[in-house]
Amino acid sequence: MICSRAVKRQQNTKHSTQREKEQIQHCSVLQQHSLLTSMASKLLLITVFVFDLIAFGLAVAAEQRRSTAKIVEDSDGNYNHCVYNSDIATGYGVGAFLFLLVSQVLIMVASRCFCCGKPLSPGGSRACAIVLFIICWVFFIIAEICLLAGSVENAYHTKYRRNVFGNQELSCETVRKGVFAAGAAFVFFTAIVSEFYYVNYSSARERFQPYGGGETGVGMGTYK
Repeated sequence: MICSRAVKRQQNTKHSTQREKEQIQHCSVLQQHSLLTSMASKLLLITVFVFDLIAFGLAVAAEQRRSTAKIVEDSDGNYNHCVYNSDIATGYGVGAFLFLLVSQVLIMVASRCFCCGKPLSPGGSRACAIVLFIICWVFFIIAEICLLAGSVENAYHTKYRRNVFGNQELSCETVRKGVFAAGAAFVFFTAIVSEFYYVNYSSARERFQPYGGGETGVGMGTYK
């Protein structure tokens, strides 16, 4: 608003005052800064989306490539042991875990974990950002727990057991069906919520106008 008034006054008068020239120059710098910030935000959202997409794909692949096992008896008939087909799902699960972690770190660093940095303008955008911030962390924690638990359980292999009694059965430990699928679902939820969270956060941050031209350093601090 101040910038537009300064430009109109310059257009309506032949000679601009030094103060008006400084205001116009300052407005030009602010516009350039706003443009760079907008470009950086778009680049961040694209990067986060790609990381989340990779994490989702790896989680789905881990569910499809879960380890399966069969019981095999040695030639002497003294031992039974489990033979597992593959451990590739563990690598997929760990990869999904790390990609989602990096994605979450990028969003939180960019938004200064919501509590620090430039204050936010009161209104609907800030209220939505607060709610989405909480939901985002809940979904993220659930997704990471599912991926980590699935990876650990998939990597666990039952060892040899001596067949003392002829009717003794050997149970081959495998990851339960649906653990990685649940992780993939919550990766998807986290991706969607984190994107909307950052959009609302950026909107509330750009709309903030400090009273008296000052600027505080805490995002959720009190206003003058």
